[in-house]
Amino acid sequence: MRHCLMYQGGFERNFVKLKPGATAFEGTDGTQHPVPAAPPDVDGVCVGYMEKAGKKFAAVRVQRGKDDVVLKHELLLDPARHMGFGKRFSPEPTLLDDEMMATLLGDILAKNPEQRNELSKIRSSFSVTGKGH
Repeated sequence: MRHCLMYQGGFERNFVKLKPGATAFEGTDGTQHPVPAAPPDVDGVCVGYMEKAGKKFAAVRVQRGKDDVVLKHELLLDPARHMGFGKRFSPEPTLLDDEMMATLLGDILAKNPEQRNELSKIRSSFSVTGKGH
């Protein structure tokens, strides 16, 4: 499967207002900007992230199909651990493989134990071994 990370705006301005189903965020210019659609070849999980002060990036939302979970506790993203080497944050979605997404979702679950049921449902939708569930 192919998964992705997608930019969802600045953290300080948007996180408190983020709700499941959100399709836009407020830019630094004060206007609404659309959340980018996942690329057509992404058939797995999309993790939305926001930029925090100091050029730090935090996962704030996990989506797969009709499931859309806004995290109660954001997770600071570690590019080497959560994206793989040679990938960087950009306005365009960042593609991830099953292994990277499994690591990221494991860290998100550890930070959000009260959302375990919703997040585990999304995590169980793919297999790192490629054999499916």
